[in-house]
Amino acid sequence: MKQKVATSFVQQVLERNPDIVGVTFIMTIDPSKISTSITPFAMVNKQSALPREQEILFTMHTVFRVGEIKQTVENSRLWEVHLTITDESDPQLAGLTAHIKEEIDGEGWYRMGKLMLKVGHFDQAEELYNELLENASDDSDRAFIYHQLGWLKTDQGEYQQAVTFYKKSLEIYRKTLPEDDASLAPTYGNIGLVYDNMGEYSKALEYYEKSHQILEISLPPTHSDLASSCNNIGQLYKKMEEYSKALPLLEKALGIWRKSLPSTHPHIKNVMNAIDRVKERL
Repeated sequence: MKQKVATSFVQQVLERNPDIVGVTFIMTIDPSKISTSITPFAMVNKQSALPREQEILFTMHTVFRVGEIKQTVENSRLWEVHLTITDESDPQLAGLTAHIKEEIDGEGWYRMGKLMLKVGHFDQAEELYNELLENASDDSDRAFIYHQLGWLKTDQGEYQQAVTFYKKSLEIYRKTLPEDDASLAPTYGNIGLVYDNMGEYSKALEYYEKSHQILEISLPPTHSDLASSCNNIGQLYKKMEEYSKALPLLEKALGIWRKSLPSTHPHIKNVMNAIDRVKERL
């Protein structure tokens, strides 16, 4: 759509409602940089009832890189966001896509449940997992579902229920797995997180450390999950005001994340801020 047309639409809305701000997106599209394996956009002015608006239709999987964001000179309530189209050959986009796929791995309805949790559709996810639980054919499936229900209840802030589900999962897993099996680490860590959120720091530390001991055995020293574990324990010590114990763990987490994550990842910024605050109190 032409910029003038889009801006006029936004300004009409702003005039009717003084309590909002308007945003227009200015998109830069370089066809020479778009992969020939996909067609992420198409001109639809010939099909449109208003061809002079020069509308463009984008496919659902189109991804843009956010560039400059600024207020317009003419209207302080109108902002412009500059976007540049990308495709699957963009290395940062490929890395992010791979990371998301890793987070929601699995098959069939199990993967759908993970995706529902990821996007915050908790009621639908709970309904799905309860249905899967009723039809689970073995203990391994039941343990996984209980774990996911624990995750769901954690996100909903229902911590006591979350602990109950996580411990049911842990109980099933421990019947068939050795105590240092890598599969146990996420459940121990998540129980620690729930106790952390509840303010029961001694219990949180107990479960965090059990998870961390398993991760140190089962993962390479530069794995991102090991950094997350160091960060969790370091942040906990910070809350407990044991700053001399918190600092080396937070610095270890930062060192690993700098090797395993993009420099712009929020984990890196967050742990750097935590390190600064800890140093101020030492």
